[in-house]
Amino acid sequence: MATDIERPLPVRLNTAFWYWLKLGFISFGGPAGQIALMHTELVERRRWISERRFLHALNFCMVLPGPEATQLAVYIGWLMHKTRGGIMAGVLFVLPSLLILIVLSWIYLAFGQLPLVAGILYGIKPAVVAIVLAAAWRIGLRSLKNAWLIAIAAAAFLAIAIFHLPFPLIMLSAAAIGVVGARVRPDQFHVGGQRPDANVTFGPALIDDATPTPQHALFFWKHLCRVTVLGCALGLTIWLLLAARFGLGHPLVQMGWFFTKAALLTFGGAYAVLPYVYQGGVEHFHWLNAAQMIDGLALGETTPGPLIMIVAFVGFVGAAGHALFGSHLLLAGAAGASIATFFTFLPSFIFILAGGPLVESMRDNIQMIAPLTAVSAAVVGVIVSLALFFGEHVFWLDTARPHWDYTAMAICVAACGALFKFKAGTIKLIFACAAAGLVLSYRY
Repeated sequence: MATDIERPLPVRLNTAFWYWLKLGFISFGGPAGQIALMHTELVERRRWISERRFLHALNFCMVLPGPEATQLAVYIGWLMHKTRGGIMAGVLFVLPSLLILIVLSWIYLAFGQLPLVAGILYGIKPAVVAIVLAAAWRIGLRSLKNAWLIAIAAAAFLAIAIFHLPFPLIMLSAAAIGVVGARVRPDQFHVGGQRPDANVTFGPALIDDATPTPQHALFFWKHLCRVTVLGCALGLTIWLLLAARFGLGHPLVQMGWFFTKAALLTFGGAYAVLPYVYQGGVEHFHWLNAAQMIDGLALGETTPGPLIMIVAFVGFVGAAGHALFGSHLLLAGAAGASIATFFTFLPSFIFILAGGPLVESMRDNIQMIAPLTAVSAAVVGVIVSLALFFGEHVFWLDTARPHWDYTAMAICVAACGALFKFKAGTIKLIFACAAAGLVLSYRY
C-alpha cells in the first residue's frame, strides 16, 4: 500500500471540464469500456476518487434505469463539484456523441445509397448481430445464477419473440415476480452486485474511503423533492411548449413523450431497451423502417458515448423523414436528434442529482434488489430476441428472389469468434468488418 504518496490537490472546475470533454470524445467500447476508462483515469492515475468510493457509486448506477456509465459520470461530477459539476460531466459525456451522430445521420440519409457507404454498412451489420449476442452472453453470465432466473429469461424471450408482448409489460411482470420471489425464495433473488475490494489502493485519493460525505451529498427529503420537481418541471415545460407550437400529433412532441418513457425502462442498459425503441419508432410511429434501425445501431457502435445514443439517430431520421422544416434535412434531423437525446437523458440527471443518496441507503435491502434481479434476468431473454430479429433482417434478403445471405452469415460467425474467443475490442471489430464488407461488395 502506497502511504508515502501525497494526496491530490483539490480539482478546479475548469480542470474537470476538460477531462469530461475529453472523455466524451474517447469513450468507445460501450458501458464496460467507458467505466474502465473512468476507473483508469479517475481512480488509478489522477486519484480523484478511491477504488471503494468509485465502485460504491457504480453500484448505485447499476440499480437505476438509464445508461450507467453516463450516470456514473454525473455522480462523480456531482460529488466533486455539486450540481453544476454533475450537469457539466453528464452533458460533456453525451454532447460529442450527439454532434457526431447528427453528422453521420445526415451523411447516411444523403449518401447512404452510394456503393462506398453501402459496402461499409454491409460489413458492419453482421458484426452488430455478433455484438448483440456477445452482450446477451456477458449479461447472462452476470445475471443468470440459478434456475429461477434462467426461467425468467426464457419466458421473456418467448413473450417478446413469439407472442410480441409490449416491452414495458415484460419488464413489469419480471419485477412483480421479483417482489414475490423476495418473500418466497429470497436466496434465489439476492444475486448481489460487485463489492469493493478493500485491499485495492492506488494511494490516497482526493475523495478517499474515509472522506466524510460532502454536505451537498447527504440525503434530505427536502432536497429530493426540490430537485425532482425542478427536473420534472423543466421536462414538462419544454414538452408543453413543443405541444403548443406544433400540436400533440407532431413527431417532435411524440418523441418527447416516447423517449421519456423509454428512459424509465432502460434497466439492463441500451440493448435491453432497443426492442422497445424498435416497437415504438418502427411499428407504432413509423419514424423509420427496420433496415434503418439496424443501420442506426451500426452507426451507434462506431461512435463514442453511450449506445443508447441510437435514439439520436431515430430522432434524426424520424424528423427528417417527415420533412418537418421543408427541405432543410439537416435542421429537421438535428431538432429530432436533440429532442430525443434531451428527453432520454433528463431522467438520469434527475435520478442522480435528486435520489442518489436515497438509493445508497437502500441498496442492500432485498425488497429493492429482488425485483431488479428478476428484471436483469428478463433483459437477457429480450436481448437474445433482439439479436434474432436483427439476424433475420440482415441474413434474409427479401428481394425478387428471396434467399439467405451466406456471406453476411460468414462475417457474423467470424465476428462471434473474434468476440468470444479472442476478446476483440468492439471498435477494432467494427472497422475490420467494415473493411471486409467494402471488399466483398466491390468483388461481387
